[in-house]
Amino acid sequence: MQFQVTQIEFDFEDEFGEWTQHHFDNVTADTLETIWKADDEDDLIEKITSASGWCIKSIDYKTILN
Repeated sequence: MQFQVTQIEFDFEDEFGEWTQHHFDNVTADTLETIWKADDEDDLIEKITSASGWCIKSIDYKTILN
């Protein structure tokens, strides 16, 4: 299945190093711009967490029909 994330909130509270708001905004924008391939919602969350390195607080998405 393919998913498009429409809204996402990451847990940026435990920021590391020299991260700025610009970096956090880029992580969010990259996630929203990507079409994600996953088996289901749990797999989608796992893929985004793995790709971004950040835990997700909340997520909204839509399924892309082929």
